[in-house]
Amino acid sequence: MAGPSFSVQAGSVEVEAATFGPDDRDHMAAALVLARRGLGRVWPNPAVGCVLVRDGCVVGRGWTQPGGRPHAETEALRRAGDRARGATAYVTLEPCSHHGRTPPCADALVAAGVARVVAALTDPDPRVAGRGLARLRDAGVRVETGLGATAAAEINAGFLDRVERGRPLVTVKVAATLDGRIATASGESRWITGPVARTHGHRLRADHDAIAVGLGTVLADDPMLDCRLPGLEDRSPVRVVFDSRLRLPPDARLATSAAVRPTWVVCAAAETDDGAVRRRRSVLESQGVRVLPVAADRDGRVEPAAALEALGAAGLTRLLVEGGGHLIGALLAADRVDRLEWFAAPRVLGDDGRPAVAGFGVDRLADCANFARLDAAAAGDDLMMRMIRSRLEST
Repeated sequence: MAGPSFSVQAGSVEVEAATFGPDDRDHMAAALVLARRGLGRVWPNPAVGCVLVRDGCVVGRGWTQPGGRPHAETEALRRAGDRARGATAYVTLEPCSHHGRTPPCADALVAAGVARVVAALTDPDPRVAGRGLARLRDAGVRVETGLGATAAAEINAGFLDRVERGRPLVTVKVAATLDGRIATASGESRWITGPVARTHGHRLRADHDAIAVGLGTVLADDPMLDCRLPGLEDRSPVRVVFDSRLRLPPDARLATSAAVRPTWVVCAAAETDDGAVRRRRSVLESQGVRVLPVAADRDGRVEPAAALEALGAAGLTRLLVEGGGHLIGALLAADRVDRLEWFAAPRVLGDDGRPAVAGFGVDRLADCANFARLDAAAAGDDLMMRMIRSRLEST
């Protein structure tokens, strides 16, 4: 589907009065393509792309590597070698200026003799926040910003959310009938949508840091929540279960495979005082499951905002939620759904079918959870729509 148009949050972009030519735009477009390679693989770091150009020729390309290191600039400089001297670096995010596991990328660009840096976005991370650009300018490097800012912000919307709002970007994926049902009354759901739609769903898994479901989905389907696209099996995300009382069965596939594919369980902290819950926690942790206790709502269930804050603190930037209906409803009620990936099958199940959204309802249209359609396309016999959270202005 065509790329969406996203607004950029205030403070995320520094736009200068630089005049960018067609070559600049082409090289930044290439850097943006490279940046996307890191989605789902580089958290808690941003997914960044870098292209080095000297005398009109590309001399180095790089993108953030799995696990977040090395950074895109380091990779591009390594490939360019001595040809980086006098080059222009097109980078989708401000080069870092702080010492971590690797030296600052701003220093590496200066040491390599890069003459010009074109950065799409400034980095809102307090450890950077303009310091990388300032270091480059102080060293005599010509710095221009703002080219490709909207596209760069879309790519790193999850990273920006984690830095600025303390939580990951939340995308809900639904595969439903035309009347919004995800299963029959008996729970049968395989397969409501066809193979093309399911392939797109697995691609979404590959592009996200983690995939989340509620306990009910685990008990009904015993899923693996992995990416099964040929060649992308290593892109399987962290599996997250919202499970207030830690009732995830130890023999569930998510638990038995936790030692090789990360499984996290978000539970209600108050429940962990119960002896039986403590014993269940001990068993799950012995299998490699990571348990994240968070605040509960008044009904004793995991509070969505607290859960997302804990997942953000753990480093996640992009969370894909696949159900079930009660988890989706709770996130909508808490206003914590940023995007929808809706796959509609040309079928009708009727009132007895299980709804895609449960436990969420409003009395007034003004209180709806509103979404703006970014694009839509056919997926075999199904329809897939991409939507972003919006709010209607009062009239």
